[in-house]
Amino acid sequence: MKKILATTGLAALAACGQGSYVSNSSYGEAGFISTAGPFGNATMNNTMIMSGERSYTYELASRFAAEVLTNVNFAFNSAQLDAGARDTLREQARWIRQFPEARFRVYGHTDAVGSDRYNKSLGMRRANAVVAYLTSQGISRSRLEAVASFGETQPIIVTEGRERRNRRTVTEVSGFVEDHPSVIDGKYAAIVYREYVNSAVPRSGLTGISGDSFKTD
Repeated sequence: MKKILATTGLAALAACGQGSYVSNSSYGEAGFISTAGPFGNATMNNTMIMSGERSYTYELASRFAAEVLTNVNFAFNSAQLDAGARDTLREQARWIRQFPEARFRVYGHTDAVGSDRYNKSLGMRRANAVVAYLTSQGISRSRLEAVASFGETQPIIVTEGRERRNRRTVTEVSGFVEDHPSVIDGKYAAIVYREYVNSAVPRSGLTGISGDSFKTD
């Protein structure tokens, strides 16, 4: 009987070990898995959900990813921006200027060649290079953050060798500027959909009926 109980207990422990990520979620605050941080992060996440900021941040981030290239790539062992990267970043800056209420993060990545410590440093240099260039395009530095380097830990192409697609930065919408008037008023939906509405308004000096070609006066 003791052997049976012991075996059952070990099996239960093993099951808990395998499913601890799921079972623990029953005891954490809403959103704690997504933040993967301490109590303060979970509380912040709850506040964002209740205010609507989290869902509208996601919607704005989805638009950004759909409308511009979010990645730029780098030469091997380099944090220098080439002509293609600068072209992409100018497009990113143009989009970012449309939404002065939004904040952005830039993440740096490398391929698998080199030590983990060196690659984390290199990834961060790449993220900082992108932030510096976006700043040069008229984006306020307070809205940009080079927050982390993932080094070689999140490859697009899994390989131990050189791979340009892994040597990249990723720009993402991270939230809203706290002291912006629209944000203070909680107008997240208006921010996200503003450019959609603006794009549907006829330009000044144009007339016409829906479905017809516009003609100048």
